[in-house]
Amino acid sequence: MMIECDTDIIRKGLALLAEKAYDEALKTFEEARNFYGTKNASGYLSVSLSLFGLALYLKDKSRYEEVLRILNDARFMAENSKSDTGKIVNEYAKGTVAFGEGLKDTALMYFEHAKNIAMIAGDEFSIIGYTLTRIKEIKNDEDFTLPVKSDPLVSLVKIGRSISAVTDIDILLKVIAEETKIAIQADRCTVFMYDKEKNELWSKVALGLDSQEIRFPADKGLAGYVVKTGEPLNIPDAYSDPRFNPDIDKETGYRTKTILCMPIKNNNKEIIGAFQVLNKLGGVFTKGDEDLLAAIGGSASIALENAQLFEQQKELYKEQKILFESFIDTLAKSIDARDKITAGHSSRVKLYSMLLVDELGCDENFKELVEKAAILHDIGKIGIRDSVLQKEGKLTDDEYKHIQEHVRITHDILEKIHTSENFKIITEIACSHHEKYDGSGYYRHLAGEDIPYGGRILAVADVFDAITSRRHYRDKMPIQNVIDILISGKNKHFDGNLVDAFLKISLDKIVRVFLTENHHSLTDEDAVTLSRYNLLDIYNFITGENVSDENRHIAELFNFYYSGNVDKSEG
Repeated sequence: MMIECDTDIIRKGLALLAEKAYDEALKTFEEARNFYGTKNASGYLSVSLSLFGLALYLKDKSRYEEVLRILNDARFMAENSKSDTGKIVNEYAKGTVAFGEGLKDTALMYFEHAKNIAMIAGDEFSIIGYTLTRIKEIKNDEDFTLPVKSDPLVSLVKIGRSISAVTDIDILLKVIAEETKIAIQADRCTVFMYDKEKNELWSKVALGLDSQEIRFPADKGLAGYVVKTGEPLNIPDAYSDPRFNPDIDKETGYRTKTILCMPIKNNNKEIIGAFQVLNKLGGVFTKGDEDLLAAIGGSASIALENAQLFEQQKELYKEQKILFESFIDTLAKSIDARDKITAGHSSRVKLYSMLLVDELGCDENFKELVEKAAILHDIGKIGIRDSVLQKEGKLTDDEYKHIQEHVRITHDILEKIHTSENFKIITEIACSHHEKYDGSGYYRHLAGEDIPYGGRILAVADVFDAITSRRHYRDKMPIQNVIDILISGKNKHFDGNLVDAFLKISLDKIVRVFLTENHHSLTDEDAVTLSRYNLLDIYNFITGENVSDENRHIAELFNFYYSGNVDKSEG
């Protein structure tokens, strides 16, 4: 959303374009370019540059090379900001050149591509979508007035193509309204949806450069009338019709002249919404416009119902996900309840695993799988005898063999949870956390890359938490020894690349996980300081020779938090 900078300049430029004040628009967009340039906001600069190019294009249609140069600058800025604006501006630039060469059909194709990208991209690009739509209207008219009348069948095909891939209901409403406005040759169009439960009509409407949802009772206004009666309205003179409410015109300064309102019906002939089209360009709405709008409604209703169904499915998925995550958390807490000695272990293994996954740059889907596996990795301990699980001293050989069974039990429990293919991956990761890179682990004695990648990640996180956590029968291991174990275990116990990545995680992140065990806090000042270093740095500060006083202080600061002392804010 364009909310970080003042957008009044662009609003003013758009208003001047609408009034055909091209010289003033040109000056305004030059001002916009200078303004955004000083703000070093490359995304916004690309938008202002593209609008500046539009102003040049409208002022003097022979200056295509200059326009293209400016647009190429805009595209360069947009690509640097990794913005979809680059794609839009690229299509727009090609269309501008094609128009200059007299290839109007080719130009319109490029403009259509750009507009579709802009509409699907959402609010951030609504300005570009607007301006490109205005360009479509000058296909054969040098004075920027009426759009060329198109074949109704062609319009229907184009609308069907534009809305077929859109599943976001808010964007879909905008796309349908925009395409309908062009097809009917009107100045404005709003698509209202009927909310039966609340008996309201609602839509997304433009508000400056943003959009806002509006709602009102379904029996109010002209749209409410057609929803309740199922009858279309074709009003040639709005102010002479008693059903028209002029208050909105008074508030906005807009002058409504002609109105075409049409119910939108689904395949069951149920009314699901309404079109409200305003101000036919160059006259009044005809019977042909009514027929075309009714046909558009048939195509739009399918897309709208599909989008609503998609939204419902997303909500259902969210609910199922929340329920599933609650189920997983409950399973993990059941282990904490049985084994007070290691309570919180699964939670910390999850946190360390997430830090490692982030350090490795893994995608969100994989991250979620590892997260679930980390929470559940010790669920098999539910099948271990209390006398072994809660023993505070050293385990006998038989007891150690018995506790090793928890990995196999973890697999057997999770395997019986039938949810999705992803959960099979979670199961494989969870029951692999005691496998070792050299094949000497358990329970399947996997080695190297035969161990699931997520299992190798859990192995590092699991051991690190085990030896950095306090137990009733021992204290935390000194951090030097902890890091020694990780380094010496590279390509033996652990995947060496994962150890290297873990040792690069910044200390402030590691410390925050430590502090979940004692509920203390990290001061902002110390967080900034520790964020500049990692575990490998600490190891070098402790074991190195000729260590500076500053580095020795960093090691002491880290150990202050690692030792579990009361945090500084508590005195």
